[in-house]
This record gives sequence, C-alpha cells and structure tokens, in this order.
Amino acid sequence: MATPAANEPQVENDGEEETSSEESEEDCEPKLKYERIGNDLKNKLLSKDCVSCLAVHSKFLVVGTHWGMIHIFDHAGNAIRDKEIAAHTTTVNQLSIDDSGDFIASCSDDGRVLINGLYTADNNQSINFDRPVKAVAIDPKFSKHGSGKSFVTGDDKLILNEKGGLFYRHKTTLLHQGEGLIREIKWKGDFIAWTNDHGVKIFDMSSRTRITFISKDHSYRADLYKCNMCWKDGQTLLLAWADKVKVCIVKERMEKDVRDLPQRYVEITAMFTIDSFACGISPLGESLVILTFEKEAQEEGNRQVSKRPHLLIVEPHMEYFEEISNDALTVRGFQEYKPSDYHLETIEDENLFYIVSPKDIIVSKERDIDDHIIWLLEREEFEEAMLVAEKNEHLLRKLSHKEVARQYLDYLLSEENFEEAAMQCPRILGKNKELWEAETLKFHKLRQLKVLAPYLPRSDPQLSPTIYELVLNDFLNTDAEKFLSLVKEWPSNLYNVQTIITATLDRLDRERNNTVLLRALGELYTLERQYEKSLAIYLKYCSIAKTKERLGNTDVFQLIHKYNLFTSISDKIVQLMEFDDDQAATLLIDNMDKLPIEQVVKQLENHEKFLFAYLDRVCQKDQQLCQAYHGPLVKLYAEFAPKKLLPFLKSSIHYPLQRAMEECEVRGLIPEQVYLLGRMGDLKKALSLITTRLKDVDQAIEFCKDKNDEELWADLIKFSIDKPTFIKGLLHNIGTHVDPIRLIPQIQNGMEIPGLRDSLVKILQDYNLQMSLREGCQRILTADSFNLLDRLVKTQKRAVSVDNSQVCPICQEKILVTDLKFASNVVLFYCRHAFHEDCLPTHGLERCTICSTQRRGPGSKAMVK
Repeated sequence: MATPAANEPQVENDGEEETSSEESEEDCEPKLKYERIGNDLKNKLLSKDCVSCLAVHSKFLVVGTHWGMIHIFDHAGNAIRDKEIAAHTTTVNQLSIDDSGDFIASCSDDGRVLINGLYTADNNQSINFDRPVKAVAIDPKFSKHGSGKSFVTGDDKLILNEKGGLFYRHKTTLLHQGEGLIREIKWKGDFIAWTNDHGVKIFDMSSRTRITFISKDHSYRADLYKCNMCWKDGQTLLLAWADKVKVCIVKERMEKDVRDLPQRYVEITAMFTIDSFACGISPLGESLVILTFEKEAQEEGNRQVSKRPHLLIVEPHMEYFEEISNDALTVRGFQEYKPSDYHLETIEDENLFYIVSPKDIIVSKERDIDDHIIWLLEREEFEEAMLVAEKNEHLLRKLSHKEVARQYLDYLLSEENFEEAAMQCPRILGKNKELWEAETLKFHKLRQLKVLAPYLPRSDPQLSPTIYELVLNDFLNTDAEKFLSLVKEWPSNLYNVQTIITATLDRLDRERNNTVLLRALGELYTLERQYEKSLAIYLKYCSIAKTKERLGNTDVFQLIHKYNLFTSISDKIVQLMEFDDDQAATLLIDNMDKLPIEQVVKQLENHEKFLFAYLDRVCQKDQQLCQAYHGPLVKLYAEFAPKKLLPFLKSSIHYPLQRAMEECEVRGLIPEQVYLLGRMGDLKKALSLITTRLKDVDQAIEFCKDKNDEELWADLIKFSIDKPTFIKGLLHNIGTHVDPIRLIPQIQNGMEIPGLRDSLVKILQDYNLQMSLREGCQRILTADSFNLLDRLVKTQKRAVSVDNSQVCPICQEKILVTDLKFASNVVLFYCRHAFHEDCLPTHGLERCTICSTQRRGPGSKAMVK
C-alpha cells in the first residue's frame, strides 16, 4: 500500500485474498493516484455545507450543495471570486455545463431551473416548473449563436426547452412521460440520454426521434441505486446501474427496412455484472473506471457501517470483465454513506476523475512518469528507475534524472554494495566535477577509495588535485602494488608529484626494504625529471629485491633509454647486469657507440658470468665485433654453455688452439678435443679419442672420410678388427671409400659379427651401383665425344665468306680485285684469316702465320684455297 501525502486520501490496493499473496499485490503498480481537494472547497464550503452534485470542466469545477448554493472553484479548490450563486432554496439535484464553459444549468427540488452565464447575463434564464426537477442537461453548443439556447429538464416528464421563432420566445417540447421520475440526463452531440425507473432511453436531436430503450435488467430500487451514465464520445454511452455495467454504441443503420425504423440504432458491445454497486462510471482509454460501493456492511461496535468505496478499473467484455486495478478509498465519513451519496465526474481529455461525497471531493488522475519512478524507488528498483528517468527526462516534473541517480548511489552505499556503486559513478555523475568530488569524499569516509579509483575521471572533468592525492595516499598506506600501478597510470598533472614523493619517503622510513615503494618512488622522481635520483632508486631496488621480483622489470632500462642516461651508467654496468643480465646485455649491445665493448669488458672482467652473458650476445650479433675476446670466450663457453662451444670453435679462427685444447681437456670435452686435434693436424690422436673415448664408429668413419687419409683408414681397420660392432659399421660404410678386400681377409674365422649377411649384401649392392655408375658415365662420355667431333666436322665444312673490305695481312691490299692483271689465288684459313697466295712465304703453308705467332687455336692449321 502506497503511503499517501498529507493532502492525499489513503488508498489501498485490494486483491483477491484467497489467491493473491501480499507480495503479488505489492508487485502491481497502481494505475491512478489520488489527491483530496482542499483550500477554499474544504475550508469555506465543506465546513458548513454538504455537496449534493458536481459538474466539471477543463477550466473549473461547479459544486452544488444541499442548501441550494452553487460554488465555482478552480481545480485546486480555490474559490473563483464573484462566482458564488445563491441559485436555489433547497438541494441542487444536477448541474450541467456547456462545452465552452460559458453557461451553467442547475435544477433543484424547489422546482426552479436556472441558466447562468459566467461571463454575460444576456442568455440567463430562470424557469419555475412548480414541481421538483431532478435532472437537467444544457445543450453542449448553448453558447454558440443560433444554437436555440436549448436545455432539457426531467421530473416525471422529459421536456426540451428552446428559444426561437420570430420574437425569440421560450418554447417547450414534451419528449417523454409516463414511466416515473427522470433522475439523470446526459447530453452529448446529437444525443440525449435519460434514465427513469424502467431503463435508459436515447433521443436523437438531429432526427427528433427516440432511437432506443435499454432495460433496467435488475430488481434494485431506482431511487436508492440510481443509474450512472457517461458519454465516452459522441456515439458511446457508458451505463452503470446497481451491479450491471453496459457499453452502448450508437450506429448508423446501413440498410433500409420496410418498417419505419430510426436511421440510428444502439448496439451493446459489452455487458457484465460486478460484485458491488456502481456509483459512477467513466472511460479511461479502452478501459472503464467504476466507482463502487460494497454490498455487505461491516460491524463496528454494535452497529452496521458502510465500507470504503472503491475505484475499479476494468477491461470490458461481453458477460465478463478483466480487473486491472481496485483501489479502496478513505473518504471522510464513508461509514455513514449509502450508494446514492457518491458521484463520479470526469474531465475526459485530461483523464481526471472526481470522486464526490457529501463532505469530500477526491481527484484521481493517471500516474505520470514521476509517480512511476517514485514507485520504483520505494520498491528499491533503482536500476529500472534510472532507465525510465533517463529515457523520459523531458517529461519529469517532480524529479530529475540526476536526483534519481543520486538516490540510487546512496542506496548502493547504504547497502555496502561498493563495487556496483563505483561502477555506476561514471554513468550517474557524468561530467559534474562537484558531484564527483562530493561522492569521492563519501567513499573516503567509508574507506572504499580503492574501489572507486579505477572509475575516477582524469579529464572532462578533471577533479581537484586534492582528490587524486587523497586516493594515492590511501593506496600508499594500504596497497603498495596498486599505488605503484596508479603512479604509472595517472598523468602527473592530476596531482602534486612532490607532495606524493614526500609521503612516499615518509612511508619508506618505516619500511626501508619495501621494493614496491622503491619502484614507485623511482617513477615519481622520473615524473619530476629528477632522472639521476630515479636511477639511483632503481639500482637500490636492484640491490635488495629478490631475483623473482626483478625478473621482467624494465623500469630502469626504459628510463636509461628514454632519457639517454648512458653517461650516468658508465660505471654501473655490473649493477645493471645484477638487475637483469639479459636486458642489460641487450641495452649495452644496442648502444655500443655510447658504451664501447672495451669499456664494458673492463668492468665485467671480474664477473665471468656477466662477461659471458654480454660477449655471447655480442657474438650472436656479429662475431667480428669481439674477435679480440674469442680466446677468453672459449673458457667462458666451456664454463657456462658447453653446448655452444663446438659451434663457436668451428665458426671462429681467432683463438689460440693450444689454450682452447687445454680448456677442453680440463673439462673432458671430447668432441671439442677431436675438432681441435683435427685443426692441429694430430689426426691419429683425434681418431684415437673417437674410438677409445667416444666409441662411436659412425663418427670415426665420418672423420676418416672427411680427412681422406689412407693411414687413418688403416688405423681404423686395425683398431676395429677385433670389435664386431666396429667391423659391422665399417662393412656398412666404407665400401665406396676403401676396398672391402682390405678389411674382409683380416677378419678372424669364427668371429660372430651381428648383421654380417646384410653388410655383405650392402657391399655387393654398393659395388653393383659403382659399376652401373661407371658404365653410365662411360656411355655419356662416348656419346659426348662423338657429338663434339661431328659438330667440329660440320663447322669446318661450313662456307666462309670473304667481302671487299678484307685485306691481306701481309701486303695490305684488298683480297678481292676486279682487274684480272693483278688477280691472285686466295688462301683462307679456318680461323678466318685470308691471304694472297703470292704473299705467303711458301706455297702449301698449312698454318696461319698470324695465329701461329699468337697461339695455337682451332682452325689455325686448316685452310681453303
């Protein structure tokens, strides 16, 4: 049940007690809200008189009383000055207002019907019927020119009153009589609806005919349970009589009938029975609002009293209805009232519903966005309230999106849901600097700044430096790791760096070996551009931090590289290597122009492990850079990375062989000794190491193949002759390098050699393969020789051209002459040199004199005459 404000009536949501729990009732949001009208209505009217009827308009309210007075109020209950009319001498039975709100019609048991203009008295009328008049309805178009100034009155007759004719006289027309008192009239557009003891009738003013009769359909007395009518629009009439509800629609008759029927008829589209008595009915969209009175009284002391009236909202259907809401109202004096004491009036365009009782008037209206949000807030559904407020911010009147958001934030903090509250801050506080700072102080008081820190804005808005310093100090004292993270993450312009440095130094005085705080201090000095201090802090951190902590830490190396601090570290290379030898070596190698190899080696010469890490990285980059240190590197490789030694020995020639041999002998590095002996020329010793120490026949065979020395093969065969495994290896591998006959006769009879058959088969296969290769090569050579000889013959048979430009190399005259007196035979060698036969020293010369003096080339012997 919603708690009403001081000027609001108490409202309860009544559910079905047998099937609905309290939780289900609370889950259903009310459709309407209620407010008791006070001010002058309460203080001046209800304190001394009772309400008998009410008419409403979008501009004002008109109240009729039991003393015959008519009062006009605004919607807040304030009396409109000079609008109080002493209209009747007894109870005002009904009031009616035209559509424009200019004229009011009233009737009373004193027999008088009055038409009063609110702004002019030109059309005021006062008619005395000499009998009680129970109902009146003014023409909705009464104020319009030429409307006829009509109104309808009802007692035991229904009379239409008009002005017209030549002298604009008042005239009356009897519309209906003979069925008892007419208790209520409603006029809308062309239709007039009225009720009597038997039912409801509708009159069509356009055709001046009665178009329908709707029966009573119940046995309750009409004077105690009056019929309540309301025009929803110009065609739809709503009826609520006792416990019967009907929805009637006036329709046009489409087909002509042989009978003389009205052009219009009424169709009942919904009809159902409720459990209470209806005291009023109004439309609400497609739903109906019904003011109801409980049939059963309740015990109070020793007497029966009435229950609270209800405002029921239903969706109408034929024979049944669906209940949407049901609100119980606490009306002043409800215990003493009966159904006829209640009325329901409506301002349809605004969906305002006025519940009228003798001593109280309550206005009900649809709940707006503000009401919906307030309801959500009361149920602590803040997330939904936030979404609704954000989506409908332009419709909010009482609340604001900011206010709803702040309530949500306060609720989360009160529930100690600090993580959710912090997550919501950017959404709720937006770009409001003052709100951010105020909320941060709240989190500080609750000792929850570390939860808020990730969500604090760093720009747009940028908060006061004090706020960021407050957060940093909190982490400094409670979480050093997070403090370091924020120092790295936050821009230095957010806070006073020197202030934080001072606070950090104070903390380090108490925790001198806190390596995290040392790193943070180094970062802070860097932000202050005090790079030397920062470097000193990092190196101090290196001296006390554990290896696991230093692993992967790049702060000091980034500092050196970023701010070019190579001069500062020229005497601190050992400390850097102690910090992280891999990163330090990379830094030194990438900056050899600033830190030469000689300088680095000099500082590391007493720290062999670091020297090896550095020189090894240099070698990987380029061996030529450190060839002067290849001698010491042999010892360093042998000591710290024996697996890398042999590749290094093979790739370098800049180390002393004897010293390298000594290092390998001391450490028993046999493969390396074999390689060095090979380079030194002591092949027999090298082979001996392979066979005796390594006992690797395959390596021994490869060694002999590589050196291709007959004596080595003889030594290997001699060593292997009494070793079956070695003999097997030799038989498998030497067939192409050594004649197997040298080995096989030396094998002792009866020696068991594993895989001997396979070895012999392989030797035969290798021999066959060699024979096939030789035969193939021979065939290829023979074919190539024949091809070359054939090409030579063809070349020498080819014609050789001589042109007019050629001259004899001896006489320097042209070879070809046109004068026969000087003609001579021509000798042409295959080397393409041509001579006059007469110019050659001797006839029959077979060799070109030019080519024979220079060289002996192809064709120099051949000639053509």
